[in-house]
Order: sequence, then C-alpha cells, then structure tokens
Amino acid sequence: MNIVIDAFGGDNAPLEVIKGAIDARNDFGVDITLVGDEGKIRACAMDNGLDIEGLAIRHADTVIDVCEDPTEVVKGRKDCSMAVGMKMLADGEGDAFLSAGSTGALVVGATMIVKRIKGIKRPALATVLPTAGKPTMLLDSGANAECRPEMLTQFGIMGSAYMNKILGVDKPRVALANIGSEPSKGRELELETYKQLQTAPVNFVGNIEARQVPLGDADVVVADGFTGNIMLKLYEGMGKFFSGELKSILTSGTKNKLAALMIMPSVKEFKKKVDYSEYGGAPLLGTQKPVIKAHGSSDAKAFYNAVRQAKLFTETGVIETITAALAEMKKSLRKESRE
Repeated sequence: MNIVIDAFGGDNAPLEVIKGAIDARNDFGVDITLVGDEGKIRACAMDNGLDIEGLAIRHADTVIDVCEDPTEVVKGRKDCSMAVGMKMLADGEGDAFLSAGSTGALVVGATMIVKRIKGIKRPALATVLPTAGKPTMLLDSGANAECRPEMLTQFGIMGSAYMNKILGVDKPRVALANIGSEPSKGRELELETYKQLQTAPVNFVGNIEARQVPLGDADVVVADGFTGNIMLKLYEGMGKFFSGELKSILTSGTKNKLAALMIMPSVKEFKKKVDYSEYGGAPLLGTQKPVIKAHGSSDAKAFYNAVRQAKLFTETGVIETITAALAEMKKSLRKESRE
C-alpha cells in the first residue's frame, strides 16, 4: 500500500510531514511517497538529522497557497504538490492521498482529478468530534456551504459507512442538525432532508440540536457545510477555553497544584480525548479513492495518525460500502416511483 502525502501542505511543512511519515512507515508497514520540491525535502531532512531513505519522493515544482483561488489546482497550478499527488492517486500510483494544505483546493482537486463516486452529488468533509461517549462524525464540516436535500441524505449514508467500518460503530445513529428536535422544525432544506433520511438505508434517529452533540446523542451528524463549519469552529473554541480554564485552576495555589498531581492521569486522558491530532484528519467522503484533509497546523503526531487513518480507509472498503448503499437507495426510489 502506498500513501501519497503532500509534503508542503500545512503550517509546519515539510519538517513535521517528514517526521510523521518516517514514524508511520516504520509502524504501519506502508510505503509512503512525499510530493514536493525534492531538493528542499532532502535539505530539510539532512538539516534535522532525519533518515528518509525509506521514503519515496515525487518532485513537484510549486505549492498552492491557501489564499489562491482553489480552482488553480486544476488550472495554473497543475505542477503544485497537491495536484501532482492527487494525479498520482487517480492514475493508480497511490492508494490514498493526504494533505494539510488549502481545503478549497483539496475539494476542487479531489472532485476534478480523483473524481466522485458515481451518483454522489458532492464530496463532504467529515470531522470526528470528541463527545461524552464515543466520537461523533460531523459532515459536511466546510466543503459545501450550500446544499440540497439529496446531498445531505448522501452525507448521512457516507458518514454511517465510515463510522461503521473505521470506528466499529454498529448501526451508527444518524441525526440531522436542526434548531429543534421536532420533525416540523427547520428550513425547507431540513424538512425535505428529514423525509429522505427516513427512507434512506441508515439508522436515522431524527433531528439533533447543537447542544446535544457533545453529549454523544448521535454517531453521525448531518449538516450543510456552512452550518457544519460554524459548529466545528465553536467546538474547537470551547475545547481551547475549557483546557485553558482547567490549566488555570490546577496551577493556581499550592492546594490546587497538589490536587493536580493526584488527578494528572485523568487530565492527560481528557486532553488526549479532545486532541484533534489523535484522529489525524478529516476524510473527504464521496471520492473514488481515499482522500484525507489534515489540520493546517498538524504536527508529526497528526500526520502519523492521518497515515494510520488513510490505511484503515483503504483496507476496510468504506468506498465500496458507500457505493452499495447508494445503489440500494436508488433501487428503493425506483420501486417507490413505480408504486
């Protein structure tokens, strides 16, 4: 198995990418190809005493900046590390692609270069969120600001398949993000999506309000990209707020410091639970081959876990499960139309 990584995507590239790739190759037994300026990759490795002889390198002249028009990845920036890497994936030279670069460019490139699964309207960014119970998947978390009901229904199908295959959740509970739990709540988008999810091949449990998500009341939360991204950013902000407040409490005064020593194992476990780097990145669901979007500020640990995630994504047949579920839904719709 060959995991292709954009070596120049993200704030800490290429050093943290290289470090994470070396550890992942050693631990997971996968081949890894770094894509980017070969001279700079080798110089970075040498300057930091890193042995990259076990990694393959595919040269790419440029890097697409996060401020550039995302469509440049298939126009004027075809020679950038992200475009070259996705072309490798599309041509069968890799089994999965990973980048911490521009989200917009990744979505455009994955759609135009890697291509969508037949029948999928739009691919969706699926982010795993920590909750009081098992992790919850939120999608779309930012790829599609405007959506149609059939797109949200497909997000539910894709999220359900991923949670079942990757995180081992039996019959994942799929919920629709809304302003109330009643079926009559929401805009036309939510009202129609609710009807479609009721007949989709998923375990649909109804609407869910944002305050219920951290409590683990659903395994998959479906939303349009605008709503999902706001939910995600608020989630991230509250995580930093709680961590900061907890640190302030445990380091203020002698008594609190002594108490902190006693509960430190629990504190570390809590920090691990809310650490995005433990999950590696957000899969872009709906493409014909696995594509992973790592956080822009990913460190070596995050890239390491993103490779692990890409390996599981490839091995467990998520894409095949999504394809089969879509075929089942299409068959059901044809039957209903005849009746």
